[in-house]
Amino acid sequence: MMHSDPAEVKKSVRSYITVFVMLMVFTVITVAAASAHLAVPLAITIALIIATMKGSMVAGVFMHLSHEKQLIYGALLLTAAFFFMLLFLPVLAYMDRVKY
Repeated sequence: MMHSDPAEVKKSVRSYITVFVMLMVFTVITVAAASAHLAVPLAITIALIIATMKGSMVAGVFMHLSHEKQLIYGALLLTAAFFFMLLFLPVLAYMDRVKY
């Protein structure tokens, strides 16, 4: 993606710097959470939340997914539909079994 306008370049640089700073903040939070000796389920939950936030920022800015809203929502809707099908089809099959 080419930016020929200086204002666009400045905006892109600002977003890259913001993501870098936020990644550093989340890294510090990750190290602090790891050294806090929390219970394992809580530590895993915190680590997954932080990893999700970091991954979302990187994907949104560096992969330019923040500009593809319609495509992202379509993929999210399709993923949710398949998730619920995989979740509920075994339940329906279990409820439909023949009892002897």
